[in-house]
Amino acid sequence: MKLCLHRHHIILQPESARVIVRPFIPGSARRVSAIIGRTLALTEAEAEAEMQVIHDGFDERHLDIEEVLLRHFAKVQPEIFTQRPLSHARQLLIGALFSGEYSLESAALFNPSIVPHPDQRGMAAGALRFIMSLRATGEGHISSIEFREGIIAADGEINLLPVSRFVSLPEVLPNPGYRKKRFVIKLHEMGFDNDCTTAVMLSLGGEFTRSELALCVARIRRESVPLSHETLRTLECIQWLADSNYELKFHTKLALSERILFPVSDNESNGIEDARFVRFVDDDGSVMYYATYTAYNGRAILPQLIETEDFIHFRVLTLNGSAVQNKGMALFPRRIQGRYAMLSRQDDENLFVMFADNPHYWSDPQLILRPSEAWESVKIGNCGSPIETAEGWLVITHGVGAMRKYCIGAALLDLNDPTRVIGRLREPLLSPEGHEREGYVPNVVYSCGSLIHGGQLVLPYAMSDKATGIASIPIDGLLAELKAGVSALVTGAAPVVG
Repeated sequence: MKLCLHRHHIILQPESARVIVRPFIPGSARRVSAIIGRTLALTEAEAEAEMQVIHDGFDERHLDIEEVLLRHFAKVQPEIFTQRPLSHARQLLIGALFSGEYSLESAALFNPSIVPHPDQRGMAAGALRFIMSLRATGEGHISSIEFREGIIAADGEINLLPVSRFVSLPEVLPNPGYRKKRFVIKLHEMGFDNDCTTAVMLSLGGEFTRSELALCVARIRRESVPLSHETLRTLECIQWLADSNYELKFHTKLALSERILFPVSDNESNGIEDARFVRFVDDDGSVMYYATYTAYNGRAILPQLIETEDFIHFRVLTLNGSAVQNKGMALFPRRIQGRYAMLSRQDDENLFVMFADNPHYWSDPQLILRPSEAWESVKIGNCGSPIETAEGWLVITHGVGAMRKYCIGAALLDLNDPTRVIGRLREPLLSPEGHEREGYVPNVVYSCGSLIHGGQLVLPYAMSDKATGIASIPIDGLLAELKAGVSALVTGAAPVVG
């Protein structure tokens, strides 16, 4: 291949010093009581001295550690067995005893996606401000989403803004809203199409809040005593589903690199993996940033959806439909003939496309690409949302070959009918080389999203599940290479090797 691929001198390495404070509460009520008892036994002077040690050791590592410690104190406050008012220092100390630092990216910083920043004010002619999302992985292989901000200059030079030492978790809004139709569809998909579900949902409006749902669940629980096994399981599932759909909000003064999306619900307790962000422009011109990601609880995966307009306020939602399976769902950046479109991989091997009337319900996937070349003969998938060009939808792909080596390729889909593959690279666009081969999972290059600017495809990519680099490729040359491979394609899908 004669494509001129340029690797920029930018490598984003994991930084262990970026830490948050998480609750660290033993599961045993006896141990919680014992810890609180020892703290209550301290004199006031001793409590203040202990807190001074904590301030000296941790203040410079966090924006406002006292706010976090007071939140953690509130989590164990019901277990405090004294009616005496506690001093501010003692409350902070109790909070600190049930807290621990967590290094978000101590293991890896990888699987990036990139989108134009919603705020382009002040940009020089031909320049673009962008947001890059990254999967950060720390102790216990728990993954979260981090962000970086940068600028692509008119000459193609890429610069990232300095990364803050501090990181902050968002506020989890206590009373998020839900849409009844989506909620009921998901319950039915999970096998809870029964009288209990009907009874809970009956008195709720088309849109309802968490508190309204809680009142309905409590009423049904009271009216159904003694609870049958089916009723108990249904009410537990309703609670689980409510917990899986939530809203987050960051303080507007936080820098983008200080905002962290960390697991909130039980279904993502072991990680938020591989977010594929896309700037979606609807038919009326309105803009929404969507991201599909994989929620992982240590046993099962669940594809989910993030919505945001400003990267400050986020809505996290479950996805519905029979086609919501496997990893690697990637939304097209606009409707096609009035319908939403999504790339997916139903079988952990081939690439599919599907269409829907709303972005939350997906079914009827159509196969478009099978493994074709030797370097992708194990399986293929997408590397983010398709990118619109005058020649067609550019899909950056990944292929897995011998020795579980991951390479990045590309395909071209018809603009009006994305089920038609009209171009495909025969050789990898990007293969792991040199230091890129070394990491937690060796011999892997991978991306969750790229963009076109100034005649260049800007492709951030992960290196062996460890760090992140950025490459750029002239888009005209790439499209010419894709079109040159048209004659080698079988209509609709490429043949399986062997």
